[in-house]
Amino acid sequence: MTGREVQQVRSFNRFYTNLIGALDYGRHLYTPYTLTEARVLYEISRGHGHRVDAADLRSSLSLDAGYLSRLLTRFEEGGLITRGPSERDSRRQRIALTEHGRATADLLEERSRDSAGTLLKRLPGPDRSRLLESMTAIRELLGDTPEHPAPVLRLRDPEPGDLGWMVQRNAALYAREYGFDLSYEALVARIIAEYAERHDPLRDRTWIAELGGERVGAVMCVRDGIEALPQETGGTPPSTARLRLLLVEPEARGRGVGQALVSACVGFARETGYRELVLWTNSVLSAARVLYERAGFELTAEKPHHSFGRELVGQDWRLPL
Repeated sequence: MTGREVQQVRSFNRFYTNLIGALDYGRHLYTPYTLTEARVLYEISRGHGHRVDAADLRSSLSLDAGYLSRLLTRFEEGGLITRGPSERDSRRQRIALTEHGRATADLLEERSRDSAGTLLKRLPGPDRSRLLESMTAIRELLGDTPEHPAPVLRLRDPEPGDLGWMVQRNAALYAREYGFDLSYEALVARIIAEYAERHDPLRDRTWIAELGGERVGAVMCVRDGIEALPQETGGTPPSTARLRLLLVEPEARGRGVGQALVSACVGFARETGYRELVLWTNSVLSAARVLYERAGFELTAEKPHHSFGRELVGQDWRLPL
């Protein structure tokens, strides 16, 4: 650990503290409550109608006992909460929101969500993904324990309806995040149709990613130039495989879905006997670029082009196997 590393952490802490301060509850969220008061109300509201133990509240928020007691007294006087001894231990104090307190907590939550949403709207889709992935990494590296177990990630073979879903989700997401027009949907539909008609189960494969049983991503690994190859199975494989149509739903980004799909593609290509894995993408897909670089792909060529209703820079990537 170096002094420079320590300074970077302190600098980030100052930046983030100032950023949170910019969401000032009195000025931007139009409430009379401070950030700490809003946090306390939020924690009490998580009891979903059940009473919350004051000691647990103090521990979860790392608040001084005297300060929390004074704050709760103000809440009680303002009609936001009720307090009483625990049924199991009279020394412990139990807290619950009143109807007025619940309405106040709900209003704070709604405005806080709106404020955070405004912050995220400043960023294009790929940058939002990078931000959320980085936030997840920080929490995991610093030992944050999730409130609920993470949903299980599973990669499976496509089932009836999955290929059509890939066309629809690719078209919808790329239109929303990058402004691609209908010609992109037509391209994806052709790629999917060629795969359905010509794929060799020994040489080509598609994976559907699920989180908690919901489809959240997909990718294909196929013989390069599959559309021009004869419809036959087995035999000597071509030397080059191609990664196509990597897709990760926005709500699943930052959870390792993209990395798992790319790793599955690389592993399959290597095990099948391909000598290299290639892909074509566009420079605007910055989040995908990070995944490719992590997997060992190298950028081999770039070329400007006009496609899908936009001026783009196409990129060729290659991974020797």
